[in-house]
Amino acid sequence: MAKSSIFAFLDTPAPQMLSSTKLPALGAFIPHRMRRKWRATKSRIRSRQSPTSSISSLETSFNPKDTLRSLRSHRWSIYDAQYLFLALIAIFALSVMETPGPFAKTFTAALLMAGALMPITRQFLLPFLPALTWLLFFACCKFISADYRPPIWVRVLPALENILYGANLSNILSAHKSVVLDILAWLPYGIAHYGSPVVVCGALFIWGPPGTMPTFARAFGYMNIAGVMIQLVFPCSPPWYENMYGLAPANYSMSGDAAGLKAIDKLFGIDLYTSGFHASPMVFGAFPSLHSGWATLETLFMGHVFPRMLPIYICYTMWLWWATMYLSHHYAVDLVAGSLRKFLHPKFDTHKLINSVAGIAFFFARAKFLPRVQMDKTFRWDYDYVEIGEPADDFSHGMFDIYEEFHPQSDSDEWTVGSSSSYSSGGRSPSTGSRSPIDEHHSLWEGDTLASHSDHEQVR
Repeated sequence: MAKSSIFAFLDTPAPQMLSSTKLPALGAFIPHRMRRKWRATKSRIRSRQSPTSSISSLETSFNPKDTLRSLRSHRWSIYDAQYLFLALIAIFALSVMETPGPFAKTFTAALLMAGALMPITRQFLLPFLPALTWLLFFACCKFISADYRPPIWVRVLPALENILYGANLSNILSAHKSVVLDILAWLPYGIAHYGSPVVVCGALFIWGPPGTMPTFARAFGYMNIAGVMIQLVFPCSPPWYENMYGLAPANYSMSGDAAGLKAIDKLFGIDLYTSGFHASPMVFGAFPSLHSGWATLETLFMGHVFPRMLPIYICYTMWLWWATMYLSHHYAVDLVAGSLRKFLHPKFDTHKLINSVAGIAFFFARAKFLPRVQMDKTFRWDYDYVEIGEPADDFSHGMFDIYEEFHPQSDSDEWTVGSSSSYSSGGRSPSTGSRSPIDEHHSLWEGDTLASHSDHEQVR
């Protein structure tokens, strides 16, 4: 484009410029030697922006044809391989499961397939599919023959405990028992732990940006799957085993023990934890501690949405860590090897927090899929747009402002199935413009994947 045309365009009044139906592309103003860098910058900007849709537009269709139609138009990506991975785990778990019989297994598989075919159930089933797969995988661990399992490590964790901390912290904390301490340890470990994922999901759904709760659900499921896999290939005995048998070799015929939680059963005159831990499918799963993993992941996600309340969540995590050691269920090395550095050292580079399964799950999700919180929004319904991943630099934000002003786009929310959406120019102020309809069949399947192709190519 000649210089005269450039100056003529720049001298055009703003209202006339915006009302023009033939606006030149922004790339026309950029010299050829800089266009490659501009295209790369524009691509990074696109991958960070994703429009959202209203909560009122959740899918209500029961017709499987809608799912098949959206599946045909779905743009496949590498993240779709997660369903193959989950299917392999489920097939393995069902193949080693001794009970129930083949009919019950077939019925369960058919029920899941029916849920995936109906749009109204698929929008909730797919994000929680990793957690459901983990539950099946965990329950079937007891059916795996000891002939195919590695030997149990009895001395490793106590030795690491003494090397890293100079003493066995679990034995020190559990040396002095009392009814008050038993109850204080039971509340986070035996009560709050099991209900916390439901509470966190509800809070993230209501107050978090659209897409936060499904991201947490997937991260939660994959974290637990990874934890169970580590426990299978690296089985370690917990502190209660050392208290009962010393450092004698362990075998898979041994039953689990409720340890400190037996005092709670005795206090209330029930047989809940004693029989429950006795029948545990993973007796020697001390490392890593999924009790700690749950609390850490929940703290990181809740701190992402409610940063001012992060100290409260950290206190809950510390409380649960103390409870696991007081009840003789985990060593300190199981709990704090990775997570504590993040909490005690605020300047620590969070991208290098690689020793915690929960930390890996959160920081990978935050970089790739987790929507950024907008501080001027309170509820998910207040969001007109979402931004995915790490914050872009000032140059990228400025270039995106200009590009989107000339080339506004519309698309569906990555997680919430909807029939309409709005896009805010520049990604920083709420959109006050009209909502434009989208192809709802095209968005049905893409709205349920970890990351659809449209997330990376929204602007053409």
